[in-house]
Amino acid sequence: MYEPKNILITGAAGFIASHVTTRIINKYPSYKIVALDKLDYCSTFKNLQSCTSSPKFKFIKGDIASVDIVNHVLIEEEIDTIMHFAAQTHVDNSFGNSMEFTYNNIYGTHVLLEACRATNCVKRFIHVSTDEVYGETDLDANIGNHETSQLLPTNPYSATKAGAEMLVMAYHRSYDLPIITSRGNNVYGPNQYPEKLVPKFILLAMKGEKLPIHGDGSNVRSYLHSGDVAEAFDVILHKGVIGQVYNIGTKKERSVLDVAEEICKLFKLDSKKMIEFVHDRPFNDKRYFLDDQKLKKLGWEERTTWEEGLKMTIDWYRNNPDWWGDVSTALNPHPRFSAINLSDEAQWSFQYGYSRLLRSFTDVGRREPGLKFLIYGRTGWIGGLLGKICDEERIAWEYGRGRLQDRRSIMEDIKRVMPTHVLNAAGVTGRPNVDWCESHKAETIKTNVVGTLTLADVCKESDLYVMNFATGCIFEYDKEHPLGSGKGFKEEDKPNFIGSFYSKTKAMVEELLKEYDNVCTLRVRMPISSDLSNPRNFITKISRYNKVVNIPNSMTVLDELLPISIEMAKRNLKGIWNFTNPGVISHNQILELYRDYIDPSYKWVNFNLEEQAKVIVAPRSNNEMDASKLKNEFPELLSIKDSVIKFVFEPNKKT
Repeated sequence: MYEPKNILITGAAGFIASHVTTRIINKYPSYKIVALDKLDYCSTFKNLQSCTSSPKFKFIKGDIASVDIVNHVLIEEEIDTIMHFAAQTHVDNSFGNSMEFTYNNIYGTHVLLEACRATNCVKRFIHVSTDEVYGETDLDANIGNHETSQLLPTNPYSATKAGAEMLVMAYHRSYDLPIITSRGNNVYGPNQYPEKLVPKFILLAMKGEKLPIHGDGSNVRSYLHSGDVAEAFDVILHKGVIGQVYNIGTKKERSVLDVAEEICKLFKLDSKKMIEFVHDRPFNDKRYFLDDQKLKKLGWEERTTWEEGLKMTIDWYRNNPDWWGDVSTALNPHPRFSAINLSDEAQWSFQYGYSRLLRSFTDVGRREPGLKFLIYGRTGWIGGLLGKICDEERIAWEYGRGRLQDRRSIMEDIKRVMPTHVLNAAGVTGRPNVDWCESHKAETIKTNVVGTLTLADVCKESDLYVMNFATGCIFEYDKEHPLGSGKGFKEEDKPNFIGSFYSKTKAMVEELLKEYDNVCTLRVRMPISSDLSNPRNFITKISRYNKVVNIPNSMTVLDELLPISIEMAKRNLKGIWNFTNPGVISHNQILELYRDYIDPSYKWVNFNLEEQAKVIVAPRSNNEMDASKLKNEFPELLSIKDSVIKFVFEPNKKT
């Protein structure tokens, strides 16, 4: 028997994986369990709450598609075993959002495999697949698909699971990775998200609402109770043979119509009145039928009868009706969920750094009730980060599709999304810098002035809160605010920097936005983040310059301040805010930290403002901003130097 020490379970807060995690924690208290889950719409930390009492349990909120996180976890936690459950699984969703299934199921699996190859520390990798990869089984077939049967997927979901299996097989053959694959029938039981048939019908029956059946309901499925499936993975983990595939199945089949009628009977409802036939999926397999003998030879067997398991499941949902919160969308006959939000930013890795994402959680709540953010700036740096933070904080959100200067398209976005708050991170900052704006004045005005004002006006009419990410590059040191004095510009001070056309448009729109009492303006300056590969990062920029000026400035550490902006939106804070960390830091101070933490051989050369003016088109703003208003609202806010060290240099430390 194989005996693991440190197990990584992906998708651990989902339905099946949470039952497996709980079983292993309870049965094998010496095993260390690291649960990795991004807490998608169909997973919740509540599913793992009972595991938190174990000193051997650790939860990490993160995405398997993040290369840095996966590599770090494997090494830091000394993982020797992976049980890979994380996947998008609902067939209905795959017809509407098939690219998301490719991203999660294929790309995510590839990241895990490559991490195993690179770290060479995993002794057993259990890949969780599905019976749907075999495709449709004839209704009159008496012999189920065995593990060597051909894979013939028929829908986008099963196609991505088959694709993932091909990668798994290739890595086993090419790199000798210790792979075991499982393919299972339908699973039902407690704490399953109600987009799936059994919990959906139970919750609808509890509400006295009709049970929608796709097509004529003749489609046949085999159902296993979650407790039996958890035991199956226990057996595969300890007794499974590397390189083998194991079906987890049952010969007991039921049509969709049979399931609906049995649930109606248990709720004492008239099935003829309660069952409603709706249009079918684009394609709906008639039957999945497995040969389950191989796993039985390892000692596993189904223990829970359908009747017993269904009654236990109904009792659980009766006792926990609000486990998932508002599930009205999931109870639709054909639900659609967008599980990720792709943007033109690099989606393939998180941009927060280890300090935010590699922390253990003892409690994670469900989505913030009553909140939904509409975010503009889909292709921008800040816009991309805002979406990720909303995911982390369980806030519903969507990107705006319309152009800001097009009033009608904004109104369509609001009608479609029905947001409680609008966050505007869209704007022209120049490509690659503000000099671009000098020769593209019309485009700059359309976005920075017309677009921003149009958005504020439409939202004012719709009684919606708007948070506008602006700039502090509208000030420069002067007699009242001299360099080195420690006296910064306050929110009420009038802009005094007109050196660049970009800054002119920003100062203009800020003044006009004062007429709208629904707007919160955040003045961002020289944004910094822990992602040192991002060319927009101020640290990344100056570390690549041949020469730099050495002037102290106020700056914004996004890793610390963007989550604060979300909290400000929740509090409906309005008006103008200097959105910088307290104090100033000079170019040389930053580069000294870069040398000390990142590259000890790094050197740079300074030049003065007059020399700089010869190589740039428009002058640059240099100033100190008074962040006392923000500090009073958020006393925990760090000074700029402390924040840069904590959120940027410590997580990226190489020396």
